Amino acid sequence: MTSPLPVLEPLEAYALWSSCYPAHAHNPVMMAEERAMLALMPEVLRGRHVLDAGCGSGRYLLHALRRDAAHVTGVDLSPAMLERAREALGSAIADGRADLRQGDLANLPLPGSLADLTVCGLTIGHLEALAPALAELRRATRPGGRILCSDVHPIGHALGWQRDFRAEGRRYAVRHTRHLYSHWHAACAALGLAIERVEEPMLDPADIPVGAHFDPMALELPVALVFQLRRIA
Repeated sequence: MTSPLPVLEPLEAYALWSSCYPAHAHNPVMMAEERAMLALMPEVLRGRHVLDAGCGSGRYLLHALRRDAAHVTGVDLSPAMLERAREALGSAIADGRADLRQGDLANLPLPGSLADLTVCGLTIGHLEALAPALAELRRATRPGGRILCSDVHPIGHALGWQRDFRAEGRRYAVRHTRHLYSHWHAACAALGLAIERVEEPMLDPADIPVGAHFDPMALELPVALVFQLRRIA
């Protein structure tokens, strides 16, 4: 019988995971999620300020810079992951196009109406309460600006899927809270956030490594929930 994985709080988990966490999508779920997020991100971000809340190792900050964002700001709770992001964004930080700050998604260390576009990729599920995090994303985004949010699809939680990783020769899972579409709809309605697009990307079989062990149901169901939101006022 397989022993259950130790479930770690996000700060502890990413302190372990950071040593092997690259600044790009590195598993099939992230690849599916990223394709959907990048399809919603404007192809040209010239002159715009992009915020990534829960930036991790900096993958979406790098995508924004490749699309010619004028400035990018990354916030993450984990000092270890921010160090990985500093490595990835070294030249952009040196020339003043990027800055990184440690902070909580539910209490961003940023002024209001900072960003033209805010990104929050696969982070919001680490928080038990959805509404406070969305309120902060709204506050940090200028009126009329857009917010791209993604999370692991709640159907996976119902099937027992975990956000797992390997570090120091052991496998662990990160604590994750399921947020249903109804929770998103209610929170956005209360906060003055318009839901403009909802995507439910599925795995691409070509992304799955040969010999990988995974639930075959993952090929039949969406693996992520992706929202394009707009701050109304």
